Amino acid sequence: MSADRIGRVALLWRGDRDPRQNATPRNDRLRPVFDALADLGIAAQPAVYCDEVVDEVRDQLLQLDGVLVWVDPIGGGEDRSKLDVMLQEVSSHGVWVSAHPEVIQKMGTKEVLFRTRRLGWANDIHLYTTLAEFKEQFPARLALGQPRVLKQNRGNGGIGVWKVDLTDNDNAIARIQHAAPRDAVTEEVVVATFMDRCKEYFAGAGKLIDQAFVSRLPEGMIRAYLVRDEVVGFARQQPRASSPHTDTPPPSEVLGLPAAKTMYDSSEPEFANLKARLEQEWVPALPGLVGIDKSELPLLWDADFLYGPKAEANVDTYILCEINVSSVSPFPPQAVGKLAHAVHARLARQ
Repeated sequence: MSADRIGRVALLWRGDRDPRQNATPRNDRLRPVFDALADLGIAAQPAVYCDEVVDEVRDQLLQLDGVLVWVDPIGGGEDRSKLDVMLQEVSSHGVWVSAHPEVIQKMGTKEVLFRTRRLGWANDIHLYTTLAEFKEQFPARLALGQPRVLKQNRGNGGIGVWKVDLTDNDNAIARIQHAAPRDAVTEEVVVATFMDRCKEYFAGAGKLIDQAFVSRLPEGMIRAYLVRDEVVGFARQQPRASSPHTDTPPPSEVLGLPAAKTMYDSSEPEFANLKARLEQEWVPALPGLVGIDKSELPLLWDADFLYGPKAEANVDTYILCEINVSSVSPFPPQAVGKLAHAVHARLARQ
């Protein structure tokens, strides 16, 4: 079967005009994906994007059958507002987009943690849709004595993620730590002052998620990689120890800190229970809870989990930290073939 009969797709990532002019399937981190698609007879081309060339990229995509997108919500001094409008436009002309901006809004923002809380992968979690609601409800939850973690609805790399720990109840003073700087720096601040700083997170349709801090965070995070509804691999990220004499840093030092990442095959025995729950319980129920059809699940996405309280027989439980849909990278090598076959299957239906 010829490439023309199967279809033509673009792999889109963020860059400026010079990388766009020089990009080839051979000179980017996505080269294994280009190669796997070519092996299946799919013609794939790079589509380097920045807001400056939005019209140029639109014209390129309108000549193709589909596009796979790797663009973080915030990066390179730009957000995805112009990109998402353009992707919606090309989609309306019959170009298949993964992940579609509407799917990202329903599945790839922090609000998904609240909307899917009944699945059993959530801890104590709340959603604030306005600044007034946040100011009214958050102080009482913070006063219960357990540190809280606040997350803006759409972001990446720890942007808009804060750990808040009340240190002086009488004077309403809290210790805050921002995840984005990737350090252990904290600040003592009046709670009301900190809440005022959060005003920007409610701009437009902005929201804040409020979760109880997970005490087992120093043990690391497990990332499950999926192609549609199939787990294709895992990664474990463990915070670097603050001292050579300790295995893990104390909880006060781990929020957003750099972590070493180790990839595992989907058959890794340690994660067998997590894989089973994802494929048999959580993912089948996810589309209905967020308002998408199963066929709209992104071709490549991941879900980050923290270790929850131990269950009977010392079995691990898992708490969902976030779902990544906008830009999944890096990913396990074994995900590439599955992704390519999923693209082939999707094009065959057009």
